[in-house]
Order: sequence, then C-alpha cells, then structure tokens
Amino acid sequence: MARNTATTSVLTPELRRVASVVVLGSIMSILDTTIVAVALDTLGRDFHVPVSTIQWVTTGYLLSLAVVIPVTGWAVDRFGAKPMWLMSVSLFIVGSSLCGLAWSANSLILFRVLQGLGGGMILPIGQSVLARTAGPQRIGRVMSVIGVPTVLGPILGPVLGGLIVSNFSWRWIFYINVPIGIGTLILSRSFLAGGEEKIRTSFDGWGFALLSPGLASLVYALSEVGVTGSFTSTPVLVSFLLGLALMLGFAAHALRVRNPLLDLRLFKNRNFSIANICMFVMGATLFGSMFLLPLYYQIARGQSPWVAGLLMAPQGVGAALLMRKAGSITDRAGPRRVVPAGIVIMALATIPFAFVTSSTSEALLAGTLFVRGLGLGLTMMPIMSAAYFDLSSADIPRATTTLNIVRQIGASVATALFAVVLQRGIVENTHTHSTSDSALLSETVKLPPTIAEDVARAFAHTFWWAVATIVLAFIPTLFLPSRGARAAPGTPPVTVEDTPSELPVPARE
Repeated sequence: MARNTATTSVLTPELRRVASVVVLGSIMSILDTTIVAVALDTLGRDFHVPVSTIQWVTTGYLLSLAVVIPVTGWAVDRFGAKPMWLMSVSLFIVGSSLCGLAWSANSLILFRVLQGLGGGMILPIGQSVLARTAGPQRIGRVMSVIGVPTVLGPILGPVLGGLIVSNFSWRWIFYINVPIGIGTLILSRSFLAGGEEKIRTSFDGWGFALLSPGLASLVYALSEVGVTGSFTSTPVLVSFLLGLALMLGFAAHALRVRNPLLDLRLFKNRNFSIANICMFVMGATLFGSMFLLPLYYQIARGQSPWVAGLLMAPQGVGAALLMRKAGSITDRAGPRRVVPAGIVIMALATIPFAFVTSSTSEALLAGTLFVRGLGLGLTMMPIMSAAYFDLSSADIPRATTTLNIVRQIGASVATALFAVVLQRGIVENTHTHSTSDSALLSETVKLPPTIAEDVARAFAHTFWWAVATIVLAFIPTLFLPSRGARAAPGTPPVTVEDTPSELPVPARE
C-alpha cells in the first residue's frame, strides 16, 4: 500500500509533457489580457479615436471571454478535450493574426472579439486536461504548474507590451502570439492524448441564451465603472440589472433541467462550494491589486509601463518559488494546512502599501511584493485543487468552467470597486489643484511633488480596501479540506505506468 501511494504521487514523463503544453498555451492567452493595456494610448493616436472607443479593444476581449467560457465544459464533454484544445488555440492564432493586420479601430475590436473566443477556452480546457490526467492524488502538484502563467501573465504583460510599443510597431503585440501558438499546436498533437470517452448530451440552448449574455452584461457593467467612475451611471445600472436578471433566470432554469450548461448541482459538494467562495475572493484580491500596483508606479511615481511591470516582478518570483511546494503539501495534508497561512502572509505584506507615499523606497516595496508573492504561491492553486476533491472525472470539465467564471467575476468586481475608490480619492485629495483626475490618470511624466503626494495618499487609502479583501478571504479558507485528495468511489488508482489516454473517464448517468 505504501508503494502504491508513492507511485501515485509521482509526476510521470507523460504528465510533465502534458503540463508543458498547457502552460505554453495558457501563458499565451493570459498575457494577452494585460499586454494590450499599455498600447491603448498608441492605438488611439494611430486610429484617431478617443479613449472611450479604443477601450473596447480590452472590453470586447473580456466580453467574448464571458460568452465562450460557459460553453467550454459542454464542448469538452461532447467533442473531447484534445480537439477542443486544438480548435481554441487555432482560433486564437487566427484572431491574433487578424488583430495585427487591423486597419481601423472597429476592425481591431472585431478581431479582438474573435481572438477572445479562442482565448476564453484555452485556460479552462487546459485545467480540465491536467486535472483528468493527474488524478486526485496529484491534483495539487499539477495545478501548481498551471498557476505559474496565471500569476506571471498579469505581471509580464505590461513589461512585454511596454517594450514592444517602445521599440517596435504595436502590431507585434499580436503577431508575437503566432509562433508561440504554432509551437503549441505542434506539441499538442504529439503530447496530448485523444480518444477519451465522449459524453453525448444535448446542448442547453436556453441556458446559453441566459448565462452567456448575463455574464457579458455583468462584465460590461463592471468595465464601464472604470470608464465612468461611478456605479450609478445609466449604462452601468442598466447592464448590471439586466445581467443579474439573466443570471437569476439561468439559476432557476439550471436547477430544473437534467444537463444544464453550468451544473449548479456541483455546489451540493461542500468542498467545491467552499473552494468557489475562496476563488471569488482570491480573484478579487489578485486582479484588484494587479490593477492598483502598476497605476501607483506610473501615476504617483512617474514610471513607464514596462518599468512598472519590472517593479512588480518580485511578486511573481515569490509566488513561483512556493507554488510547487504548496501543491505537494496540499496533496499530502490538504489545503487547510496551506491556504490560511498564505492568506495571513498576503495580508501582512499588503499593509505597507496602505502607507505608501510618492517617495517610498522601491527596494522596500520590492521586498514586500516578494513576501506577498510567497503568500500568493500558498493560496491560489491549493484552492483550485480543493474544488476537485471528491469530484468524478466526468464532473471536471464543468467544474473547471465554473471556477473560471467565478474567478473572472471576482476580478471584475474588485477592479471596478478599486477604480471608483481610487478615482474618488484622487478627486478629493487634489481638488485644490487645477489638474483634473482624468489628466492625472493619463500622465506619463512625474507629477509636481505636492500633487504626487496627494495622489499617493489616494492610492494608500485604496490599498486598505485590498487589505480588507484579503482578510475577508481568510474566513472561508478555514473550512477547506484538512486531508489529501482521494480518488472518487469506483475510480481505479492512477499508477506511474498510466498514460493520459488510459485514465478512466466515467460516463455521465
């Protein structure tokens, strides 16, 4: 028995190859959510359009993600993980190529939507492939692998985007995806196993008509908050209420039909429910802070976008150092032994940012971010691993879809909230100066010392909200599993000789 336990914890060569393919495709998709942000000003000038128009390059991509992610679980069940992975990567490559060829703002927005349709499926399909291939006993370790692009993508995106915009045409922001994507396709055909059993369920058309537009409306409302600076503007209220109504309609529908697009019955599983609560708050914590930090460096300190990205790199380094170890501990002892400690470390390391000024030592902030990254490495992927505890292999695609939706909503809510708090803080702190808040947010040079100090105070106040969000995340982590994952009843144990194609995929009843 001891020998069998040891073998099931080994990451086999087959599993390592699958993980390398998934990471390559995922980092390409995740990078693209942030790499474009630093080029919006350049795009607006080149296409002679205002910010209100060019920001749709980002918003359109996010909306297409919201539309396609709910379909991913059903598509993997119906057509298989490998064919859907190849299709999504191919669609992303085509969309990236067309974006690089765009001749107007409208054409670029259209092609970004197409790119998002492929990019939205890449991460959930990759997570589903890894979770099925690894088996319950290795889920923590293998999820720590996919965590690397999740954490590093938002950090490297501004750096890479800034370097490209500063030295090359903005079109290379999109063209850079093409060789990476082609390499991913080549490796995928060799390393990903096919032939898994397909679950032939009918497509939930009513569910799609309710869920995807509902998610898109919510994402649009939260994106508009960052543009209007208000939760009470007409576009925000109308979109939010419409999205909420559609989501409630989907919930009522999903609980009545046999095979809904998003299986809400999975929330009957205690571990899955708690993990999703944690994932919502952690999505808010990670992406909300990732929204604030680059702006602080660029506005209050006058740094260029790519330098701001470099100054955030210590957080990614800290997270990468502990992710693998956190996955191993999670597999053996359960996420409750890991995640609460990570939350405490993150909270303590975020507090110094609530006292920042325009001249706070960059070395001190870098060290603080490194410690914050250590806490992040102990939290995100163990939480995701906990969601798969006690789930059958057949449930994994839909569980993965739900996790990604929950994380995206958490990220959108926090970004919108922090944007409003920051904007109002800047207005209040700088009301004695002639400079408007919109002008401050577009500054690319150092502000006068007095104004810079007032702006830094607004950031410090907003970082208290980030601290509160992290503290809020601590409560549900106390209810995570305190044991290692076990195989679902009736599922044979995974041995070191098993290849991905040999893993059991139970048919849905």
